Amino acid sequence: MVFIMRLLISFTALFLSVALLQLSSGGVGPLDALSGLAFGFSTAQIGILGSAHFFGFFIGCWWAPRLMGSVGHSRAFAAFTATGAIGLLGHMLIVSPNAWAVMRIASGFCVAGCYTVVEAWLQSKVTNETRGRTMGVYRVVDISASLMAQMLISVLEPASYVSYNLLALLCCVALIPLTLTKTDQPATPAAPRLRPGLAFTRSPLAVAGVLVSALSAASFRMVGPVYGAGVGLGVDQIALFLASFVLGGALSQYPVGWLADKFDRRSVLIGLSGAAIVSCGLTALIPAQSMQMVFANAFIFGLTTFPIYSVAAAHAHDFASHDERVELSAALMFWYAVGAIAAPYVASVLIETFGPPAMFMLIALGHAFLIGFGYLRMRVGRAGRNKTAYVYTPRTSFIFGRLSRAARASRKDD
Repeated sequence: MVFIMRLLISFTALFLSVALLQLSSGGVGPLDALSGLAFGFSTAQIGILGSAHFFGFFIGCWWAPRLMGSVGHSRAFAAFTATGAIGLLGHMLIVSPNAWAVMRIASGFCVAGCYTVVEAWLQSKVTNETRGRTMGVYRVVDISASLMAQMLISVLEPASYVSYNLLALLCCVALIPLTLTKTDQPATPAAPRLRPGLAFTRSPLAVAGVLVSALSAASFRMVGPVYGAGVGLGVDQIALFLASFVLGGALSQYPVGWLADKFDRRSVLIGLSGAAIVSCGLTALIPAQSMQMVFANAFIFGLTTFPIYSVAAAHAHDFASHDERVELSAALMFWYAVGAIAAPYVASVLIETFGPPAMFMLIALGHAFLIGFGYLRMRVGRAGRNKTAYVYTPRTSFIFGRLSRAARASRKDD
């Protein structure tokens, strides 16, 4: 126990950098949406900003391991952080949706790169005996900071240089703990091969689940503030609206994980999607005057949609060999990025054309597709013979597959 506590303390610098980075990157999406509305951007232009973020995120996931191999972990982290800070500070220098899209590519690139560095560092230091506790603390830090980032919007004035400057400062401060840590830099891990087809061959349903998860999360987090403004929510209420989603997702992990380990994971995915459709319908139909119900539905929406990625990933890993786990995790991340790049723009166009409820109608259609495809897969295929343990899987970097590999030790299905 003493050894484990010392190990976790040695990771304090990494965890602090993650928390500060999450505060900065988690706040820029909602702030951009509200600032775009203040500057008169169209809803579609605001959606492009969210899509640009995930495009940069995908580039960062792919390139970060290679940059680490060239310059080392600390220098790579510094380069990614500087890129993110530049993207934040540039917002109020050039007020243009096209320029902001380029800046959001820089922000997404920063997030993916920094998480890749941190997770590669953690992976090199943990053992099978300490992996579970380390990952548990890492998840708590990441989700807690994400929740705080949504609440940060309530005190950030839209379309203000001070607001973007504050987020840029947080991004820069994230650089200090990791670069000053006395812990030796680890050896650079080999970059996982990116084989998107591997996910299809192991589980087509898992790919569908990952795409629907991206549709839900990326649309809500990047375009949700536009929906909130459209139904009459104030800035502080939009912050609560987004935070309710994150809180619901955080609290769902243990019960959904228990269900996913106990029952057929295809049935769990179908059940989650069915509940998500109900939540989408209620959120789209309830009048804006019922603020408590709007927040409650956002909480239920997070409760039902947030764990879908982890359940889909666990289902895919049920069919994979031990040697395939890292590449399979990278392949699933690839499909999530593909869905997340497209989702904000499509959702924003629908809101602009049909009104705020259209976003939730789009998400509901996605989950209806997942239900139908899930039933089809249950008719033509079998559940995995050897279930892996359910693992909450943040969509942070291709390296996370290495961190979770040992936690997915195969065991016989009940």
